[in-house]
Amino acid sequence: MGCGFSKYTACCTGSEQDGLAAEAQVDGGNEDNVVEGVDLPWFHEFTIDQLRKATSGFAIENIVSEHGEKAPNVVYKGRLDNQMRIAVKRFNRNAWPEAQPFLEEARAVGQLRNQRLINLLGCCCEGEERLLVAEYMPNDTLTKHLFHWETQPMRWAMRMRVALCLAQALEYCTSKGRALYHDLNAYRVLYDDDYNPRLSCFGLMKNSRDGRSYSTNLAFTPPEYLRTGRVTPESVTYSFGTLLLDLLSGKHIPPSHALDLIRDKNLQMLSDSCLEGELTNDDGTELVRLASRCLQSEPRERPNPKSLVAALIPLQKDSEVPSHVLMGIPDGTAAFPLSPLGEACLRMDLTALHEVMEKIGYKDDEGAATEVCFYIQIVEPVINHLKPLVLYYSFFVQFFYHVLIVSIEDYS
Repeated sequence: MGCGFSKYTACCTGSEQDGLAAEAQVDGGNEDNVVEGVDLPWFHEFTIDQLRKATSGFAIENIVSEHGEKAPNVVYKGRLDNQMRIAVKRFNRNAWPEAQPFLEEARAVGQLRNQRLINLLGCCCEGEERLLVAEYMPNDTLTKHLFHWETQPMRWAMRMRVALCLAQALEYCTSKGRALYHDLNAYRVLYDDDYNPRLSCFGLMKNSRDGRSYSTNLAFTPPEYLRTGRVTPESVTYSFGTLLLDLLSGKHIPPSHALDLIRDKNLQMLSDSCLEGELTNDDGTELVRLASRCLQSEPRERPNPKSLVAALIPLQKDSEVPSHVLMGIPDGTAAFPLSPLGEACLRMDLTALHEVMEKIGYKDDEGAATEVCFYIQIVEPVINHLKPLVLYYSFFVQFFYHVLIVSIEDYS
């Protein structure tokens, strides 16, 4: 989503939530929603005007869906008036023709609160509009980091952390009566501000009341789903098994092909060559054994989420190391989300930058005094904040030399 990859959903902390929290408290809630590590407002019903404003009128540049604007149900990133970042899933108008079933499903999912989930914050149901509002995850998907990495492949310890976090998310959902997860795949796993993996809440609801539950290639679909068209808890375990194969191989291998390699004891062909020196034979064998159990053709022979968690705990490595370190992200870049100005500069988006400048009162016809004031009040603090980030800082130096200094010289 976004630049070709999923990117929708993010951590909501502290002051960013205060405004919405106060507003949402009127809807009541369950004390079970407040769990350690999760500080979120209660589920809230938004108006379409609120979400239209938050997404700049559902602007194309805010689309972060896996397939962009061509997706049947488009996901947008947005920002509420209190600056809280959100992801908004806008359903096709034919997906949920009746409002009540949609509201009932959304409210049920909205009661879940867990640090392994990308939590559902609210929904909108006005006229023909059906939308879900969730936390926004700023650091891309498992698909990008596992299959399309740029600087370094994902380490084995991080891959096992992803597997455990997903199993824990599924165990939590099952314990709360939401055992069904639709179309579990690497796009459904996103990374929060600290690069911790989280499971999207969007998969806890179907894409339509009577629609298909799997959009992936049929080669990756549970065999019983092909026969009945129904998702069961055991179907979710099967999909989890395909994710384990993804993590082991670094590729999206069809389960049938992977099982052939396993039967032939050709584990070397199944393992990612980038893991040489990290992956031991014992760990590889254990993960293959667990994936094989998940991929059993007979659904009742597959393990449940609680068993998955128990099997994955012994495979954890470097548990005390923060996720952003395992991901090779420099210290300090994971914990502080950029401001709208910082995001505009990072994208080198002149249109967005100009909008930010106008909001703070900048006018390009008031001479050098405005330029200098703009630098002192806005640019200099941002540069100081981003100095640890060498790439960002070098861009600021070059960018504002041309935009600011050259502009001032033109006035003189």
